[in-house]
Amino acid sequence: MLKLTKKLLPLFTTLALSSIAFLPEIAQAQIRYSPLIIEANAEQGQARGIIEITNGGNQPFRGRIYAEPFTYNRDGFVSEKSNPQDLTPFLTFSPREVVIAPGQTRRIRLVSQFLPSTSTGEYRAVIFTEGLEEVQTQGQYSAGVKPRFGITMYVRQGQTAPNLTVQSASFNPQSKQIFLLVTNKGNASIFPNAIWTLKKGGTTVATGETKDFTVIAGGERNILINFLGQDKTVVAGEYQLTGDLVWGDKEKPEKLPFNLKLTISPEAANTTTP
Repeated sequence: MLKLTKKLLPLFTTLALSSIAFLPEIAQAQIRYSPLIIEANAEQGQARGIIEITNGGNQPFRGRIYAEPFTYNRDGFVSEKSNPQDLTPFLTFSPREVVIAPGQTRRIRLVSQFLPSTSTGEYRAVIFTEGLEEVQTQGQYSAGVKPRFGITMYVRQGQTAPNLTVQSASFNPQSKQIFLLVTNKGNASIFPNAIWTLKKGGTTVATGETKDFTVIAGGERNILINFLGQDKTVVAGEYQLTGDLVWGDKEKPEKLPFNLKLTISPEAANTTTP
């Protein structure tokens, strides 16, 4: 079964959940991709997916498509040369180069075919589209940059499942955020968000909901919680952070509750952000 996270995202924006973009400040073509994430269960060793690339600008877009292995560490996406869960040896796609006229959409067809001897588990690749023509950045210095954008593909072979644990909460004095450390001991990646409440001495300080984060199979991730008000003041002391990690079906989501103590020292509270 194929599961798609269907969102259209402009190429020239900031990072999204599992989209990876390396971008100039200003671009002539407005490229959108759907989906941002492809999740598939291999059936008889095979899984398929489709990426749609739309040119919403007024100039033709020329790009090449290629795949690389990747992972996520505590702090985010990491492109790799190889890893044991590399999907690229099993992955084929076409076309490998595209020319997309203004207002047009092209489809990239992806097929993964495992060998009979392939071990059970999740295999992953990031599929990049890189512009073949340089785009000029603006600022103190002008430079030609070839923008690229990546969507991630996860294919599961055999029995796989995530296994999440909320390990701890800590305060980062540089970013003025709470880091909620989540470990995934399972063999399938998962994309939770956190619905949270922060209290101090029984009084609610802040509530909120994070964006979705990738917690890679067999890895761990810091989920970032922004809790400061408009005055940006951090008060030292003992806090209680409660809430739920939420993922899966929006109508009947899976939940993992957490209830953690958090200490912010006077030194950390008074640290000046660079």
